[in-house]
Amino acid sequence: MLLTIGNLRGLREAGVAFAIPTYLFMFAVFGMLLWGLMRLITGTELRAASADYELVGSETGVAGFALVFLLLRAFSSGCAALTGVEAISNGVPAFRKPKGGNAATTLLMLGLIGATLFGGVTAFAFITDAKFAEGDQDVRMVDPATGQTIEHPDPVIAQVAETVFSNFTPGFVLVTTMTALILFLAANTAFNGFPVLGSVLAQNRYLPRQLHTRGDRLAYSNGIIILAAMAGLLIYAYDASVSRLIPLYTVGVFVSFTVSQIGMVKHWNKLLAVEKDPVRRRHMRTSRAINAFGATLTGIVLLVVLSTKFMLGAYIVCIAMPLLFLLMKAIRKHYDRVAEELEPSGEDVALPARNHAIVLVSTIHKPTLRALAYARATRPSTLEAVTVAVDAEESRRLQNEWDALDIPVPLKILDSPYREITRPVLSYVKGVRRKSPRDVVTVFIPEYVVGHWWEQILHNQSALRLKGRLLFQPGVMVTSVAWQLQSSDRLKGRVEPPGPGASRRPPRPSSRTGARPGDGSVSDRE
Repeated sequence: MLLTIGNLRGLREAGVAFAIPTYLFMFAVFGMLLWGLMRLITGTELRAASADYELVGSETGVAGFALVFLLLRAFSSGCAALTGVEAISNGVPAFRKPKGGNAATTLLMLGLIGATLFGGVTAFAFITDAKFAEGDQDVRMVDPATGQTIEHPDPVIAQVAETVFSNFTPGFVLVTTMTALILFLAANTAFNGFPVLGSVLAQNRYLPRQLHTRGDRLAYSNGIIILAAMAGLLIYAYDASVSRLIPLYTVGVFVSFTVSQIGMVKHWNKLLAVEKDPVRRRHMRTSRAINAFGATLTGIVLLVVLSTKFMLGAYIVCIAMPLLFLLMKAIRKHYDRVAEELEPSGEDVALPARNHAIVLVSTIHKPTLRALAYARATRPSTLEAVTVAVDAEESRRLQNEWDALDIPVPLKILDSPYREITRPVLSYVKGVRRKSPRDVVTVFIPEYVVGHWWEQILHNQSALRLKGRLLFQPGVMVTSVAWQLQSSDRLKGRVEPPGPGASRRPPRPSSRTGARPGDGSVSDRE
């Protein structure tokens, strides 16, 4: 919720708030590495508390193919720690110009910093002989002194920090605190990447167009809210288990890595087929070799992750990704079909021959009289009032009142043997339309406007249901004639929510000297 609120505030505001813990984390870890290096230079022996523990299980003491597989699994687990690079490729549209150059520079800096931090912590874990056993492996850590199994060992970085800062407790507190905070803020990677990516896909009609809309803070609010809802659903469904959630993330990331690298190989092949310059061809071959190596490497990681994490939850991603692909193809097909149907043609601009107006009447009251007056003001070719006789006595009373008021509009009473309203009206409108296919039929529906939600329950929604059915009839126009009840007065003076970007738009001064609010000036109209 905090991440969602922060991102809904806007990318610039959220970026500043999230940058401070990131720099503090980098400072803390780099400080830990330098502190440990100085202690090693001075001859201090660094030994983790878990150095004396023993690892017991089926995956210890392996050799041959099992050892190779274990190394590949360890490699894939390590790669999962470096998967944040996709956020840069997804967020290229959010960079300043030149977008590609700035994104490439950021990616290079991320790689250098990440490799340094990751390699440094790994080196100190090896030097201090820190041990750790994942909860999803058939390996457990045992204290030989007591024979007890260590169920929840500390993370490796916490063990390294405790060992390095054994003579400086504030340093250990800083590293562990910043690590916990940076893991919390790491979730913001998706908030930076998915809304922008969703906007690009929506712009190309592969996702609903609402994802391309910016909010009043110029952030893609719909994408942020959808991402937060889905993340909350996953956290609830998996009981916030990290070991069960990580496979979902890792499989999706390495599928995208592999596919994107293969796409780049095809891209270079296409350019090499037409390029004649030897220098440029040599550069393209080098780029193709790099992308082919990357595709092979990430493909191996993907296979290892699928084989080792499939039953731990990775199978859900294997089902969800094809379904999402088919869903996006269906959305694109829908938008293409709608665009084709809405393409203007010659006969669409032809004026209708006549306009037949029908005013629906249930009883004679102010909303009915207003609807009749409005219908007469539109000057239709024909005008009549229509009511449905669900009760014979009420229908006779309505006809007598109509004649007594001498209303200059004929009243037609439709029979309804089963006391139904919608079907007789639809049948009558279809009949009028069938007699003159080149004409249009305009149906005026009087409606109440109430100010409280509970008032909606007290009034039947027959007008709403009838309107919904009439909208599907070709050549039929539906007009709602509103009558505001007194309870709706409380909503007349409410402040409307600001439009997109309104909070960033400064007030414009009046274009005329001495203009006052309410005198019709430009600023007053705005």
